[in-house]
Amino acid sequence: MLTALRPGLFDGTTVLITGGGSGIGLTTALLMGGLGAQVALCGRRSEPLERAAAQLDERDISVFTGICDIREPEAIETFVDGVIERFGGVQVLVNNAGGQYPSPAKLISPKGFAAVVRNNLVGTWNMIHSVANKAMLDEGGGGCIINIIAQIKRGFPGMAHTGAARAGVDNLTKTLAVEWASEGVRVNAIAPGIIKSTGTERYPPELLELGRKATPAKRLGTPEEVAELIAFLSSPTADFITGQTVYIDGGQSLWGDLWEID
Repeated sequence: MLTALRPGLFDGTTVLITGGGSGIGLTTALLMGGLGAQVALCGRRSEPLERAAAQLDERDISVFTGICDIREPEAIETFVDGVIERFGGVQVLVNNAGGQYPSPAKLISPKGFAAVVRNNLVGTWNMIHSVANKAMLDEGGGGCIINIIAQIKRGFPGMAHTGAARAGVDNLTKTLAVEWASEGVRVNAIAPGIIKSTGTERYPPELLELGRKATPAKRLGTPEEVAELIAFLSSPTADFITGQTVYIDGGQSLWGDLWEID
């Protein structure tokens, strides 16, 4: 019987997580590694990766880390080759890396807009393209891709740059799910609401409080809750789920407004 998140669920599975040095990425690595996975983590800075690797080592989780800027295809190729050399393949890819900053649209420069789109959309595509072609497609044995986006159901006032980029990933998720279904590759996205993690530490406290009030559940989400959903969608229990964007936002996408209109 297939049961979600049972001990040993990911035995023999290699999970590659971008932005894996902290927050949702590291929490997912600890969870899936604890369920038997071998974990490959990448990020742009060595210090968070070193701390993450130490935590995984303490739990006897096999880990491979590497500096990798997802905006640079050559860096991705080098990292993915290293993962495959170490673990023999990649069965699950979690595209968690990304970044943005709050700003009204009229104050976002063309350079700033392009930088966020390059990171969140183009960078995600760069990693998908490399991992899929090297490890999943053309008799690679299939696999599972999880794209972490954002709560964009009603637009993203206050962060137009990342709203546009994440919407692109949402569409890419649907497109690839259809194109690659015959290859045994499932592609899904997760759209978190406001999650209290290292990724939101730089946001003003009043913005986070506004987000809490705009959420029917009246609280912020946790990295652990997102990690549990990632693990479920990566598991055999979810084998018939593909091309979907799952919102984990306490109901915010259905109700609360973060952008005041005079």
